[in-house]
Amino acid sequence: MITFEVILAIVFAYLLGSIPTAVLVGKVFYKIDIRTTGSGNAGATNTIRVLGLKAGIPVLLFDVFKAWAAVKLSLFLTNPLFTENQQIVFQIILGSVAVLGHVFPVFASFKGGKGVASLVGVIIALYPASFLVILCCFILTMVLTRIVSVSSIVCSIIFPIVEIFIFNETNVALMILAIGIAIFIPYTHKANIKRLIAGTEKKFDFGKNRITKKV
Repeated sequence: MITFEVILAIVFAYLLGSIPTAVLVGKVFYKIDIRTTGSGNAGATNTIRVLGLKAGIPVLLFDVFKAWAAVKLSLFLTNPLFTENQQIVFQIILGSVAVLGHVFPVFASFKGGKGVASLVGVIIALYPASFLVILCCFILTMVLTRIVSVSSIVCSIIFPIVEIFIFNETNVALMILAIGIAIFIPYTHKANIKRLIAGTEKKFDFGKNRITKKV
């Protein structure tokens, strides 16, 4: 049975995911809309590229946190009659809705980021062991390529392999989510893939040409 608490949690998860961290940081502290400069993406990578690590790291951490917190809403707003499997499905729904909110934020004209950082928050909440492996994979790929999109895509594809075959995941819902992530991330990076094929995808420069002046 879907209770008022369940509906409230889903709505709150979307609103939490919709908090446009990169847009707020850009407008409040730098008087610019991050979506009009750099790659035009309202995410941590573009924030770091345009505004530098000082602005980008808080954006990254909060975007991760808001999705993690959305999953954890299940501890407070849930149906007490849920079975263990239903509870897991409920957590997946909350995390997915938060990611949806990040990509299509109601507070920023439905123009948000690509959802990578928020998906990391979901992975930390639901797959803590796999996260550590994926984090190492991301760092290694970044060192070798210096291209964030490549690192994100590679890690998303490896993720279900790690979760299912290394950590022997048996919960069907969690396996489906892991596979879904492997599809979702490349899909949201279609433009990056086109640039990679064309050889025009920029390497990450940690904000070498960033805007440093606050207005």
